[in-house]
Amino acid sequence: MTHPALEPGRIGPLHLRNRIVKTATFEGMTPQGRVTSRLVEHHAAFARRKVGLSTVAYGAVEREGRTFEHQLVVDGEARDGLARLARAVHREGDAVSLQLSHCGGFTKVARPVKGPSPGFNPYGIAAGRGWVRAMEEADLDRVEAAFVRAATVARDAGFDAVELHLGHGYLLSQFLSPVLNRRRDRYGGDLEGRLRFPLRVVTRVVDAVADRLAVLCKINVDDGVAGGLDPAEAAQVAVALEAAGVHGIVTSGGLVQRSAFFLLRGEVPLRAMARHEDGLLQRWAMRGLGRIFVPSYPWSPGFFLESGRHIVEAVRIPVVALGGLDGAHTLRRAAEAGYRFFALGRALLADPDFVERLERGEEPTSRCDHCNLCVAAMDEGVRCVRFERPKSAEDRARRAATP
Repeated sequence: MTHPALEPGRIGPLHLRNRIVKTATFEGMTPQGRVTSRLVEHHAAFARRKVGLSTVAYGAVEREGRTFEHQLVVDGEARDGLARLARAVHREGDAVSLQLSHCGGFTKVARPVKGPSPGFNPYGIAAGRGWVRAMEEADLDRVEAAFVRAATVARDAGFDAVELHLGHGYLLSQFLSPVLNRRRDRYGGDLEGRLRFPLRVVTRVVDAVADRLAVLCKINVDDGVAGGLDPAEAAQVAVALEAAGVHGIVTSGGLVQRSAFFLLRGEVPLRAMARHEDGLLQRWAMRGLGRIFVPSYPWSPGFFLESGRHIVEAVRIPVVALGGLDGAHTLRRAAEAGYRFFALGRALLADPDFVERLERGEEPTSRCDHCNLCVAAMDEGVRCVRFERPKSAEDRARRAATP
């Protein structure tokens, strides 16, 4: 019997050869915010290994929307590079999605730092960006227009889908989360108010590109902090997004500001993470204060499946399972729970041949041991650090020099 993850699938106008999604994991391959040959080959390689949809991670919709300097900026200058990437993926028979996001009040580079409400930005304090100002109506209008422009860049570059990031404590998630949104105007308060700005963005993007692209939204099923967005409210968010015309929901969780590893689970490699910080002060802060700001959470297979079922039961559009999908058995559990697509990150980094093994009738389980060293190494180019083959000094120099 064919594994359910290998069946063809459809998300809105997009037909996929199977239901495996390479989820967005920051690639670390966009110096100065631009597409490189390494980024193109990174996604073409997943397509070559039979993934159904590969997601390019964190495309900032404006330069001020980056959390740190070398994230992809999706503007007119990015179009040619993105088109090259889309062509490379299509040649391998895959589809490609571009994740669109804005950091809001979680950044090391934006100045001034703005989010839904005034507050503290511990991520940016060592870079002199520790205070967050409240966004005004003009800021909301500018960011809304930036999301629409970025979506049209993806469309014109030949992408098959966009994934609007409404999770993880980035800007649209900041509006949705009751612990991050303390506004007293029509954009805060109850869920209807907190949804108002994210829905403005989503509706405009749907109107602009949904006739040609699949529009997905990544949302938190749980913020992972007391008083945050919970599964019951997350289901209401999903219903509102479905009514706005999106084609699919990607489930996730956690706030990068307070519960970053709620999404990842497993080890928190603070020493390795500190080594990759830019300055001495930031390295010291990660070593000395990391345990306070980066708590750990135990790993378990399919760790968001149960809380995400609130969403599966609330909407008719496809819901993409994410979180701890480490093997054929866990994917089957997700399918039985009503999820229609399956997003893998670390499992595919550790085992790029995972889909091919499924096709051969095997029951693969990823060798990923949740060490999360891949997270610490992202800025050098995301990969499975634990199981990568040793490289010579010449290989390492060539990698560093490749644009």
